[in-house]
Amino acid sequence: MRQPQSPCKSLPSHPFDPDGDKLREECGVFGVVGVSEASNFLALGLHALQHRGQEAGGIVTYDPTTGFNQARRMGLVRDTFTSAEILATLPGEIGIGHVRYSTAGSKGQTAIRDVQPFFGEFSMGGAAIAHNGNITNAVALRRELIERGSIFQSSSDSECIIHLMARSMGRTIPDRMEEALRKVEGAFSVVAMTRTKLMGCRDALGVRPLVLGRLGEGWVLASETCALDIVGAEFEREIEPGEMVVISAEGGVQSHFPFRPRKSRFCIFEHVYFSRPDSSLGGRSVYETREAIGRELAKEAPVEADLVCPVPDSGTPAAIGYSLESGIPFAMGIVRNQYMGRTFIEPSEQIRNMGVRLKLNVNRALIRGKRVILVDDSVVRGTTSQKIKEMILDAGAAEVHFRIASPPTMWPCFYGVDTPEREKLLAARMTEEEMTEHLGVDSLKFISLDGLYRAVGEAEGRDNDSPQYCDACFSGDYPIAPADKLEAGFKTKVAAE
Repeated sequence: MRQPQSPCKSLPSHPFDPDGDKLREECGVFGVVGVSEASNFLALGLHALQHRGQEAGGIVTYDPTTGFNQARRMGLVRDTFTSAEILATLPGEIGIGHVRYSTAGSKGQTAIRDVQPFFGEFSMGGAAIAHNGNITNAVALRRELIERGSIFQSSSDSECIIHLMARSMGRTIPDRMEEALRKVEGAFSVVAMTRTKLMGCRDALGVRPLVLGRLGEGWVLASETCALDIVGAEFEREIEPGEMVVISAEGGVQSHFPFRPRKSRFCIFEHVYFSRPDSSLGGRSVYETREAIGRELAKEAPVEADLVCPVPDSGTPAAIGYSLESGIPFAMGIVRNQYMGRTFIEPSEQIRNMGVRLKLNVNRALIRGKRVILVDDSVVRGTTSQKIKEMILDAGAAEVHFRIASPPTMWPCFYGVDTPEREKLLAARMTEEEMTEHLGVDSLKFISLDGLYRAVGEAEGRDNDSPQYCDACFSGDYPIAPADKLEAGFKTKVAAE
């Protein structure tokens, strides 16, 4: 397989979050079949999914003349996969791509060997695979596979799938992928390819998203609908929880359900933060859902103030909803530097200490003398919230009130989201009153878990006996046992209490 060498050095792990104080989705996946110059569509699709992974990206294509071709790069898609020279090394009408932010493996220190898609040669031909999510029994699987002779090339949990496929006795590559995924526990949305077929699969609970689109005579699989929009594909439907599709240019889409049926537990934080606001989830606009979250938050946590200001950009739709419901004027009291990427000068200690100020600046003329409500999507460690509060007070605000468009993040995620250890989560160590004092604000309120459920369309709130979503980061209710973490001594909510 052709694999051009990468000239790029590793970039800072968190170019848009210098304090590491945001939850991050692990990655985004994209695949196409039946389109000429597939690599161009793959580069565009990955660019649309850049928010899901900013450390590295990779593309694999197949062309009958050159065979399988691969390029893997550290850094952003715009800096690595937009040159004609690179795309020319990736010919073919079928391909898959991946953008990555590390959770499993060498966390925060992605090496080129960990960049997906992963490729393997089998007796019936080659196959590549890209994975969004996290395998919760990866340590046990890896140990077993190594004992049986497998040689791993990366530290990624996703490589387990390729090795399980290699050991399968299935007659076709789709059969082998199906058998491998039956042995995997955790959350996954997978795209894979052979020489002629594009495949996609979601875990039985459907924790992570995957959608299907039509592009002329070809087909597209993507983590979000916004990636369909950028390539001009028509949204067909979401891949169902537990569904596996096998797609070819000639045969269209073949679907089956290889796993035992289970009640869906889609990640509720996709609605709050991970997905782009111009995407759709479950037939509903993400933007409209976030505005509804803001309205619900205004009902639950009103306060007298002069302005409602978002912490951009993720807090903006919720802030608009809060403003509309409360009648308090909306204002862009904080402005985001849209060109914030890699620091343009050497990140000295002084520059690192600037932290949030490299990314955000206060509109002093609007803020001075005002009672300000700041609407943000979450509080994780609290470091960013503290710095933003200081910036607002330095600008002359009379009062600062935080309103958070998600419940307190009290538990780590093991399903493909980078979350600090529990002891580093502010809400796991402090009550709401203690956090208010710690942050030094006039008030701090989170939306309730029931309120969040109402905002995403569950009129009766959360069904505590059978929750409609995965909300483990808020509730500690893990729908899939985190086997590796339990083996390592992690205590679940029941054990902790």
